[in-house]
Amino acid sequence: MPLLKSYVLVVLCALFTQGVQAEETFVKSPALSDQVVPQPAPAAQPLQPAQDTAKPDSLPASPALGISAVLNSAPSIDLWERVRDGFALQEMDGPLVRAHEAWFAHRPDSLKRTVERSKRYMFHIVEAVEKRGMPTEIALLPFIESAYNPKALSPAHASGIWQFIPSTGKNYGLEQNWWYDGRRDVLAATDAALDYLKKLHDQFGSWELALAAYNCGENCVDRAIARNRAKGEATDYQNLRLPLETRQYVPKLIAIRNIISNPTAFGLALADIPNKPYFTTVTLNRHIDIKLAAKLAEIPLDEFVALNPAYNRPVVSATTPRSLLLPVDKVDEFNANLESNLRPLVSWQSYAAKRGEKLNGIAQRFGTSSSWLKANNHIPLKRNKMTANQLLLVPLRDGKKADITPEPTDIAVPAESEDTSTGKANYVVRKGDTVLSIAKRNHMQPRLLKALNGLKSNRLAVGRKLIIESRTAAKKKSVATRVARAKRPSTAKHKLYTVRRGDTLSSIAHRYKVATNDIQRWNNLGSHRNLMPGTKVKLVAGVD
Repeated sequence: MPLLKSYVLVVLCALFTQGVQAEETFVKSPALSDQVVPQPAPAAQPLQPAQDTAKPDSLPASPALGISAVLNSAPSIDLWERVRDGFALQEMDGPLVRAHEAWFAHRPDSLKRTVERSKRYMFHIVEAVEKRGMPTEIALLPFIESAYNPKALSPAHASGIWQFIPSTGKNYGLEQNWWYDGRRDVLAATDAALDYLKKLHDQFGSWELALAAYNCGENCVDRAIARNRAKGEATDYQNLRLPLETRQYVPKLIAIRNIISNPTAFGLALADIPNKPYFTTVTLNRHIDIKLAAKLAEIPLDEFVALNPAYNRPVVSATTPRSLLLPVDKVDEFNANLESNLRPLVSWQSYAAKRGEKLNGIAQRFGTSSSWLKANNHIPLKRNKMTANQLLLVPLRDGKKADITPEPTDIAVPAESEDTSTGKANYVVRKGDTVLSIAKRNHMQPRLLKALNGLKSNRLAVGRKLIIESRTAAKKKSVATRVARAKRPSTAKHKLYTVRRGDTLSSIAHRYKVATNDIQRWNNLGSHRNLMPGTKVKLVAGVD
């Protein structure tokens, strides 16, 4: 009877993967065509594949399994079928969709790695999406945001599988401090992302516009809609003039949707994802080393980190209760091993360095090396002196109790990263910032801030990166300006400067060591005056 069983398995596969149109595989199968099979009782009719015009010799009958029995014994659908059933975004066709389909189709290995990473998170995301009544295409958004890499970090400092920038993360309740970054927390970030997308959908009335705003910001989409309305043009996603990345954002998601819908049409195969939870949560009330937690759960360290990527340090600080994610089949092992563990759970402690304290001295005190301290505290290689109250993670000394204290200030992407070679710095706009407040905080004139960044209004999008004068440069400029004014004769003569392409008031002022507002006063220039190449500008005589 082995041959009979083989035949039934072939029928099962045909019915549930490709349908009854794949019967030719039966004819081509050597196992069925090259052997003589004993015939069953005459009363039983063989199970014939539909539309079969070239019946193989001596196909076995199956008196025990009819069509209804085959259907009733089918396994439950995998998660991909559930995702496909919830697709609801509008159909979209065109060169951008085709281009992204081709891009993914020609990179099967990359797609395979992304699907493999998604297995940990997809069930939870689909559950959360369905609970909110959203199209299940939303569950595929991390495909294009982060490839489901929870530690993905963009040049704009967006982090996690949903790629939150720090300010938006805080706006949606994602805690960010020295120990922990909620943007990388799979549970917290998923809730925040779906809350944000729902808010955007309520605001713009379509998922396509909500997705566009998720990519480029609400103000960006608002401005594009206002431009089209002023011209009497359509205001749907495909008719808006948006940044290049945003114009491709929804077509890229639609391309992924199309591939998931029918991977064989693109020559691809998707690994199954079980339609059941991959992980569950365990509440932690004690500090614990991440390596030890992985060991107690009996899982590889990289698997533990992939499920718990929000912890910034090699120790989980449980000053307040924390949740750990563990594979569902490892929770009992973790709890049992934790209960029976007699060794300390922590081999680290925090240490608040004093201003000017050297790393070498700290390393000697705690029996380690300065290179080890730099590697485990993300300290630049060239830095050897500490700032006041800079928190470090250091090895726990024998016989001492772990002192794991929270960092007094929130972690954040540096608002100002100074480049001393150019005298410029970058500033990331936060919620509540205005042109005036940023300029005042950085000792700049508001009009200079706007000129440096090409701002035509005072509206600022949260998360936008602005160019500002570094504090060092501003201080030097202030001193130089005061000295220049003190030395300037009261009857100073003026000379003319011919504006070149790319010149701005601030660049001319910097080059000739004068204040921008002086140039404006000498030439009756308003703050919004554009400098056209060839324009003559009066400057104080005697400068180089």
